[in-house]
Amino acid sequence: MRRVGSIATVLALAVTVAACGKGGAEENAGGEPAGGGEAAVKTGPGTTADAITLGYLPDLSGVFAPNGKAMMEGANLYWDAKNKAGGICGRQIKVSVQDTGYDPQKAVAAYQQMSGDVVGLGLVLGSSIVSALLPNVQQESMFLNFAGWTSDILPSENVAIAGTTYDIEAINAVDFLLTQKGLKSGDTVGHLYFEGDYGENALKGSEFAAEKHGLKLVKQKITPADQDMTGQVAAFKKAGVKAILFSAAPPQAASLAGLAASQKLDVPIVANGPGWTPQLLTTPAADALAANYHVVSSMAPLSVQSEGVQKFLSAYQAKYPEGTPSSNGSLYAYAGAQIADAALTKACEDKDLTRKGVLDALHSLTALDTGGVVAGTLDFSDPASPPGNLVYIAKVSKDAPGGLEALGEPSQAADAESFKR
Repeated sequence: MRRVGSIATVLALAVTVAACGKGGAEENAGGEPAGGGEAAVKTGPGTTADAITLGYLPDLSGVFAPNGKAMMEGANLYWDAKNKAGGICGRQIKVSVQDTGYDPQKAVAAYQQMSGDVVGLGLVLGSSIVSALLPNVQQESMFLNFAGWTSDILPSENVAIAGTTYDIEAINAVDFLLTQKGLKSGDTVGHLYFEGDYGENALKGSEFAAEKHGLKLVKQKITPADQDMTGQVAAFKKAGVKAILFSAAPPQAASLAGLAASQKLDVPIVANGPGWTPQLLTTPAADALAANYHVVSSMAPLSVQSEGVQKFLSAYQAKYPEGTPSSNGSLYAYAGAQIADAALTKACEDKDLTRKGVLDALHSLTALDTGGVVAGTLDFSDPASPPGNLVYIAKVSKDAPGGLEALGEPSQAADAESFKR
């Protein structure tokens, strides 16, 4: 999901932000006292004596709109509770939100409006969006919490991701099919994927695993504008695939699963995290999804009985009694807020709430425990490596919260350990 536009387009967008953005690096870093008579805490853009402002750039109107809306529920849930508990460093957390529509140009304009008034970006959805914004985020020494998992973003020291990357997810997906679904050497596997850094990053993992285990890989590349998967399903059926890997969005997932069922292509489908939203269970493809659809992700299915997940679920149901919680939406943004909270809290302890101070604090986190919200603990000390390496495997279930039932504990396939980017 990163190189949707050309490199020239990305660079042009970056230049536009550099010319028009309001934010500069630490222009107010002289410092002001924290509340309660404490020693002075250095501050900069996005931080005042009584507030810390984070920018949020979700997709609220494009192809990932269901996830984007769910993400804002999770973010607001976390920060509302944090503010009621006193905030961070004697300051309340404010959230500045702009819709990107999953459009890099729209995202640049939104960033221009908020960049001078935020300490960092609490959430940015989409690799293509991050690609367009990253040069200016780097120039302004901000952290960016990325709602995505492409390894192509490594080793940017400004970007935080929650867990492991799409290529590692795909390797784990193939391992699941080999160990749990009867896939064997010589079999054919389909991979339906978005062009760009999301799908093509996942493809790197499936290609690695296919070569390692003697599998034939049938590739079908699509764009977010492609909604009807008839041709792709026909290609998979003709090739005799024994399983399908999926690295696209929920609309394509519904088409894929429904058409596969209607064509008697009764094979397991394993998706990267962005390929699922519980709203899919309200579509005509619900039965097909429940029969064959699986998700591999560092984000916990809501059926997991960990402290962090159950705390989130209870709070979500109390705040949004008519809402639909989701692992890759509301829970992800909740986890992103946990990461931002830890970085801001450490920056406060270091007496430096400037953008650079918060970024440095983020990289001092070596074993962040989210209470099981993200698989394993997270280590942000090395920007060249994903902070996590474990994934959950889940199966779609109409009875499970968020529509996903965890299949065992989080783990990492042995193949993933030998994978070199």
